[in-house]
Amino acid sequence: MSAGGSRWTAEQVLALAPDAASRKAGAKLAAPGPWSGTGAGRGAVWGQCKGSGSRPYQTVVDVAGGGAPGYRCSCPSRKFPCKHALGLLLLWSEGPGAVPEAPDSVPEWADSWLGGRRRRAEGREAAARDGERAAAPADPEAARRRAEQRAARIAAGATELEQRLEDLLRGGLAGAEQSGYAVWDEMARRMVDAQAPGLAARVRELGAIPGSGAGWPSRLLEECALLHLLDRGFLGIDGLPEPLAATVRARVGITVEAAEVLADREAVVRDHWLVLGQHDTEEGKLTVRRIWLYGARSGRPALLLSFGAAGRAPELTLPVGSSVDADLAYYPGAQALRAALGERHAAPEPGGAPPGVGVHDALASYAAALCGDPWLDGWPVVLTDVVPVPVGEGWQLADAEGDSALPVVVTAGTRSRMWQLAAVSGGGPVTVFGECGPRGFTPYTTWSDTAIPLTAAGTGGGAE
Repeated sequence: MSAGGSRWTAEQVLALAPDAASRKAGAKLAAPGPWSGTGAGRGAVWGQCKGSGSRPYQTVVDVAGGGAPGYRCSCPSRKFPCKHALGLLLLWSEGPGAVPEAPDSVPEWADSWLGGRRRRAEGREAAARDGERAAAPADPEAARRRAEQRAARIAAGATELEQRLEDLLRGGLAGAEQSGYAVWDEMARRMVDAQAPGLAARVRELGAIPGSGAGWPSRLLEECALLHLLDRGFLGIDGLPEPLAATVRARVGITVEAAEVLADREAVVRDHWLVLGQHDTEEGKLTVRRIWLYGARSGRPALLLSFGAAGRAPELTLPVGSSVDADLAYYPGAQALRAALGERHAAPEPGGAPPGVGVHDALASYAAALCGDPWLDGWPVVLTDVVPVPVGEGWQLADAEGDSALPVVVTAGTRSRMWQLAAVSGGGPVTVFGECGPRGFTPYTTWSDTAIPLTAAGTGGGAE
């Protein structure tokens, strides 16, 4: 038996890289030369890599199920995983001839770290199983009063924001370009003071639109309309159906703890979840990781969010293309998509290509999702039998018959992904995972013999 039930593919390993430089450096270390004492077993891979110092770097990776992969290396790198961990995993992916199975020969330095990590994981799982009690507030009445006070502050902020939007429209959108970003930044700070981080984020996005290129007044008006709709939704939240009210609360920034979501055992969905894609973005001082899943039995999509601070990659990583036997619970909302990851019952295994739809059905699913959540930036879709076609300065994904096509969102990142996709397709139809959004389709993954993450130029983990 291998370290984690089955050895990962090279593509799955490279999907873990925090950036393009780490991918390149890790690939250079995916050779037996610099390594000694390598082995795999008991859910781990270990080895010693010769570096610039007198002592080799001790590297161990926990690839067992029940938690995110863990890494320890004695090198001074601040990246997780470092190039040595990536190189070791790439070597391991080549088979027992490169890294032998040695479950009874785990070195003391690796065994000690693995034991401590797994004891901590068991403690977290025990806490998660006791989530219902942990999620309950010690003083329900005090919690209710705090929630009411926050709702009142957000309502005051939404009312002020409505007045500012009215002033903007009354004065004309043309003046927004001359007023600069300071006006929007000050408005966003007011929303933070009102404890509405979701409104603050949308205001900051508004500030980036003026002067962003041809057609910016139309885009600004569209986003103002959506912000107005969110304001009015919160101010009239008592009259909304509960699923839509939950969506509005989430959009303004009122969050629900994962423990509370997982505490409802009847709402937990156990499935074999195929990992469709992973994408990192820099949002303020946070790195936000999005991981999309597809339930093999339930047929439901799911989105996991993970966060890393101060330039650190988020801890949660699932190899793209793998299948994970795990529990998920969806956050409340009119359109169930975001989920909390619960217990994992086995290590990730290689998964096949997911079922997909054509262009027309993809648009229909996005339209249906918008009915429940008008503020959706994107909806996960797997397109089958589409051909990447360059059109002018951009790209389209056309169905094999050429009857319909989806425009691809134009950014530097998507351009590089589309050239990669075109190389994989060779001019023929392919299966592509991505998001349908108001500006078009954003691709993240394609399938050949295995899943192939489409990476933007200069990135390794999908961040642009």
